[in-house]
Amino acid sequence: MKLKFEINKETLQDLINLTTGLFKPLEGFVNSLDYNSIVNNYSLVNGSLWTIPITLDVDKAVYDKQIVSEELFLTYNNKTAAKINVEDKFIVNTASDVLKIFNTNDISHPGVFQEFSRNKYRVSGKPILLDESLITDSLNPQKTKNIFKENGWKTVVGFQTRNPVHKAHEYLQRIGLEICDGLFINPLIGWKKDGDFSEEVINKSYKTMIENYYPKDRVYFNVLKTPMRYAGPREAIFHAQIRKNLGCTHFIIGRDHAGVGGFYGKYEAQELARELLSKFDIGIQLLLLGGPYYCEKCAQIVTEKSCGHGEEFKQEISGTLIRKIISEGKNPENELMRPEVLEVINNISTNIFIG
Repeated sequence: MKLKFEINKETLQDLINLTTGLFKPLEGFVNSLDYNSIVNNYSLVNGSLWTIPITLDVDKAVYDKQIVSEELFLTYNNKTAAKINVEDKFIVNTASDVLKIFNTNDISHPGVFQEFSRNKYRVSGKPILLDESLITDSLNPQKTKNIFKENGWKTVVGFQTRNPVHKAHEYLQRIGLEICDGLFINPLIGWKKDGDFSEEVINKSYKTMIENYYPKDRVYFNVLKTPMRYAGPREAIFHAQIRKNLGCTHFIIGRDHAGVGGFYGKYEAQELARELLSKFDIGIQLLLLGGPYYCEKCAQIVTEKSCGHGEEFKQEISGTLIRKIISEGKNPENELMRPEVLEVINNISTNIFIG
């Protein structure tokens, strides 16, 4: 009798990203040795850099029945999606592990809350996809590499976002365009917390930005399907490695990358990046850029590295601020967001925000 387990959308997407090579050097859901090494050492047992453990959690009934070296069939919407030959099974200590991964075990942190919502029972193994239709619209590393090659781009800078484009992000993207042959704008549209912008808002805002302001032959836009972990510094490195696998040579890490709710320091992700750069070959050049803001005295977007004026002239720009302004029924000023982008958002009648 085949042992089956029904997985959720987030696990399915992790499974897909493992099979397409998006999560290299991982080939499957990690085993106990690699899990503990990632949590404690930012690496697999073999020494390869990896910062976020990708695991398959199952319920206790399946865990107790599952025999190592035998197959487990994974279903989604009650249809068989994949199978794995189970290599290992283990139980995680969620309370201590999330503290190391997220630097907090406060359940008001959305990533921590998600982890506490999962089963502590894990099984490992390389997934074999049995329904090829599941990957038809997923980002494929070979596809992106071919696109970059066809465009003649020898250097490509990746940009991660979960928000519609605002002028601080535009500033960083233009720096990337000055440095590299091409810019890959790659917003994340997997699971996100309530209150984040919807996929429709992100897609339409960026397409409008590219149409009106960017050189179309030097920008490629496509979405990344993976759950948002909100793991701050660790997730910044995780995002960089994904973009390396997609063919990027450079990756931007700015202010509070993958942060949420003040849980991480302004440049904590950059501090971890520098630490890991001294220990590992990351395989992609990281652009550790200052956080842009609008200076009323300079009358333009600047960073603390390029502006000599005081706090009284500083107007912060962030996804959090933009979400707050729009959620209150107000319009961000032109200094914060392009009017064409704002018009697109205002013309979306429903589902501006998740939840």
